[in-house]
Amino acid sequence: MTAQQITYFVFGSVLILALAFDLGLLSKKDKVISIRQALYQTFFWVLLAMSFFVFIWLEDGETLAFQYLSGYLMEWSLSIDNIFVFILIFSSFAVKEKYYGQVLLIGILMAIIFRVIFITVGVALVNKFEWVLYIFGAFLVYTGIKMFSVKEEQEFDPHKSKIYKFLNRFLPLVPHDGNGRYIIREHKKPAYTTLFVVVVMLALTDLVFAFDSIPAVMGISRDKMVIYTSNIFAVLGLRSMFFLLRGAVNKFGHLQQGIAIVLVFVGLKMLAEIFHFNVPIYISLMVIVICIGGSIIYSLQDAAKKAKKE
Repeated sequence: MTAQQITYFVFGSVLILALAFDLGLLSKKDKVISIRQALYQTFFWVLLAMSFFVFIWLEDGETLAFQYLSGYLMEWSLSIDNIFVFILIFSSFAVKEKYYGQVLLIGILMAIIFRVIFITVGVALVNKFEWVLYIFGAFLVYTGIKMFSVKEEQEFDPHKSKIYKFLNRFLPLVPHDGNGRYIIREHKKPAYTTLFVVVVMLALTDLVFAFDSIPAVMGISRDKMVIYTSNIFAVLGLRSMFFLLRGAVNKFGHLQQGIAIVLVFVGLKMLAEIFHFNVPIYISLMVIVICIGGSIIYSLQDAAKKAKKE
């Protein structure tokens, strides 16, 4: 086996064991997850991701290891922004807290499947048509500039989203959770509950976010193993991060601007390759850490100041 085949094998094994652990112990039906439990679970997923970073370093070298770390931090920061949209979806459809865990788990597993498909298609396109990368770069610059200028009051409304309108148009939806079921029978015909709608919206909303995040990580590394693993490890931690952050939505008001700067930087980095100018990976990592870390610290300080004034 080659070094990368070993890495894939270890990643697959770790993924299966981690999901079995999650499904068996952390996803009991109707279980309400406390902040403390969410903190432990978040620590577990982050520790797992960092352990894999060490393994890549030992097995494949420091270049791929730092590319993985940069991609993971990029995806992790984007996933925090993703979580805030998840919170809006749960609130909009009045999902009961006891169903949060199961709904998130199914939605995230669907998101992983969609991301694997999206990454596979994206990598194949880039391998066949390298100029696609420059389109991705321009797209990231545009997205970053647009994200930086979006105002907080322009809040996402799940009931007005294209995803919900599509589901409402083609499926018989009912305005309740069916006591924890996703599909029920009404008048001898199948009908889809709010939990079904939420699961689909979580998966497809994550896929929409992937249109930013996957080109961004491709701007950091062209290695398929790095792209797959950094994405999947970040997505796996979404559920525990949801429970950890759902009460702190307003404390990360400037994170979006930090993410926007990183997206512009990565987009410009990709476009610079037209002129055969390559930015070293350690500079990319430094920019990601400074922008994301700085925006989080500034957000927390700003939230604390506003709380004192109130």
